[in-house]
Amino acid sequence: MASLAQASAALSTSFKPALAPGSRSSGLKSVSFSVTGKRFPSLSSRPGRLQISCAAKPDTITKVCSIVKKQLALAEDVDVSAGSKFSELGADSLDTVEIVMGLEEAFGITVEEENAQTIATVQDAADLIEDLVAKSA
Repeated sequence: MASLAQASAALSTSFKPALAPGSRSSGLKSVSFSVTGKRFPSLSSRPGRLQISCAAKPDTITKVCSIVKKQLALAEDVDVSAGSKFSELGADSLDTVEIVMGLEEAFGITVEEENAQTIATVQDAADLIEDLVAKSA
């Protein structure tokens, strides 16, 4: 039987909050909790990593997914969700610019270049959109 000390030595954890540039703790965008040596397949599709983030409204995510599918001319059977990365969907840098332009038009917002460069997933885009809409209100 393995002792508690051996189990502790095999388990390595790290906790790292990801803050938006120039923000305080109230601007916490996501928190990552990594566990090395352990797998939690029911919690995450990426073994050993659990990510908690402030989720945008479901209707915002649905609208962003729709725009991404349209801009990338994806088939109806292609699954696009909050965790979908643009690069994994086949988007290059020009496609990403076109997606951002489509989002700006659909939501009536303007995305600054430095913010546009931080968008890699549907969730990133939805969170940014809600932030920009809230600031303009």
